[in-house]
Amino acid sequence: MGIKTYNPYTPSRRHMTGSDFSEITTSTPEKSLVVSLKKNSGRNNQGKITVRHRGGGSRRKYRIIDFKRRKDDVVATVKTIEYDPNRTANIALICYADGEKAYILAPEGLKVGQKVMNGPEAEIRVGNCLPLELIPVGTMVHNVELHPGKGGQMVRSAGNGAQLMAKEGKYATLRLPSGEMRMVPLVCRASIGVVGNGDHNLINVGKAGRKRHMGIRPTVRGSVMNPNDHPHGGGEGKTGIGRPGPCTPWGKPALGLKTRKKNKQSNKLIVRRRDGKALTK
Repeated sequence: MGIKTYNPYTPSRRHMTGSDFSEITTSTPEKSLVVSLKKNSGRNNQGKITVRHRGGGSRRKYRIIDFKRRKDDVVATVKTIEYDPNRTANIALICYADGEKAYILAPEGLKVGQKVMNGPEAEIRVGNCLPLELIPVGTMVHNVELHPGKGGQMVRSAGNGAQLMAKEGKYATLRLPSGEMRMVPLVCRASIGVVGNGDHNLINVGKAGRKRHMGIRPTVRGSVMNPNDHPHGGGEGKTGIGRPGPCTPWGKPALGLKTRKKNKQSNKLIVRRRDGKALTK
């Protein structure tokens, strides 16, 4: 998908870019696969803010995506490639031979009219989904399961792909987009190919209002707050933070602090972290 620019009739418009949506074939979603989406503005069930800088934004409907791909050995035809406001990737509407419809993540190269299939009998072809044990080493995959039958949890955003590096015993080793090497059970499923809309990261938002349309509120620096609001706050004029290093609003170190639990169960499945270091046992 290409990137389009705009005529600079305002200063904010000068550097703004957007997607040209050349791959999108329809703007009307499948009604049976759309549900209303309730806003929570970053608040949990107690009404407390758990994710900051969220709120407002344009209304949008949620498209029900089939991350599990469990309808085996039934050929499906790609009907449309659609925009999804809830994710960076585009989605594809597929229709199975028995008439059932579903949305899947649209990988790079998937075209309208193409046939896709799930299950052990599927070919190694873009858009197909099958267990890792049946995928050749070196293949690029996406929408990877971590637990059999739970549905894809990893490698789902635009332009991402994981490479199958090795298969040994009960596990396959994947190189994730972050550079991390991780073992995943061979019985878990993955879809062939790289997630489409790879130009998404080249888009320049251009103005603050466009971020508000996305539901993202302003981020304020701690150094301009009062001392009761942030550890960096207070002082006369422009002052330093007054601490050995920068902190979060809750007093935790802001740069480089490892927050992963030392005794996390999945540590044994990580071969190499994304920083290139092996995980300490």
